[in-house]
Amino acid sequence: MSVPHTSMSIIHREGVVMVSKQPVRLALAAMFGAVAVFGAPPALAAGDDGVISGGGGENPEEIRLKRERAWVVENAPLTFGAEPYRAVKDAAAKAVGEAGCEVSADAAANLALSTTWPEVAGSGEAPSPMTLSRYDDQASLADPEQRAEGLFFNPGVGIWQLDSAGLGAKETAATAIDSVTAAGKMVPYMLGKYCDAVNGGSSASSARASAWKDWHACDDGACEKIFDRLESEGVTEDSGVNRYGGAEMRKCTFEGAEYDCLFVDPSKAQGEDAWTSPDFGPAPVPAPFYVFTYTKSGTDYEVRYWLKDDSGAKGDVSASRELGVNARTKLSWADENGLCDTTKGRGNC
Repeated sequence: MSVPHTSMSIIHREGVVMVSKQPVRLALAAMFGAVAVFGAPPALAAGDDGVISGGGGENPEEIRLKRERAWVVENAPLTFGAEPYRAVKDAAAKAVGEAGCEVSADAAANLALSTTWPEVAGSGEAPSPMTLSRYDDQASLADPEQRAEGLFFNPGVGIWQLDSAGLGAKETAATAIDSVTAAGKMVPYMLGKYCDAVNGGSSASSARASAWKDWHACDDGACEKIFDRLESEGVTEDSGVNRYGGAEMRKCTFEGAEYDCLFVDPSKAQGEDAWTSPDFGPAPVPAPFYVFTYTKSGTDYEVRYWLKDDSGAKGDVSASRELGVNARTKLSWADENGLCDTTKGRGNC
């Protein structure tokens, strides 16, 4: 079930479409009739032992905004981060050797690249691997305790906007942001769909449309236009955009165990950062958070963890999503106090 949206109007500014709306903080109390919230007082535990938010689903407004903002400016080069670009090229070179049809490595790379600007960088600037979706503001994605405005679980992540409702179901924000791991999955995925379509008798352009079917920004032809530009113009590399787009790999301890964790601070985003502006979309800009994979009773969870110093809440807060589950349908929110960023000496060390 979708929930009511705050009122907003579309503003065009310097080639970037912004959304102006009422205060970003969601009126959760008014929305709980449409969003399920279960559970006793919050627990000190990641996993599924906290207060559960859920009841959300597909958001037509999110899809509309993706289609509307898909068109990329034509009077600027298509720029891409140097490290992410190498990741795509390496993945393409590997994928063509295992492909079910004849295709060049350059064409395979361009196939995968073509979705990125329409999805996250309409300016033509380098898509940021850190990009967090701003179009879906359902209350099911927000902290039901309303401890701070920045406690929001943005569902689409990275250059390819891997979303827990689809291709990102088994990913975490860390693996979706990491352009090496993301490219290693998305390039062969799109190439496989392309080859299936070609082998089924589709034309090359129709096969590309089949490969891009998971991205609504491609619905009306924006990605085909980018593919044509890539074939004729190529890519301008930006050495200022690294593998993680400004996010930082750290070592963290939690509940006595050590984890590889990624620290995601939207204010540090490299490349196209229009999405970090509060008025870019109806969903909040999240407060800086850590993300890691947590296993409990044989079940893997994506955990996003906000230190109180980063979110402004009275204490630390975690939001856990079982891998494979759409964040809109179930998240577990908990009060916490157990994470230490051992790389920087932050948190409860």
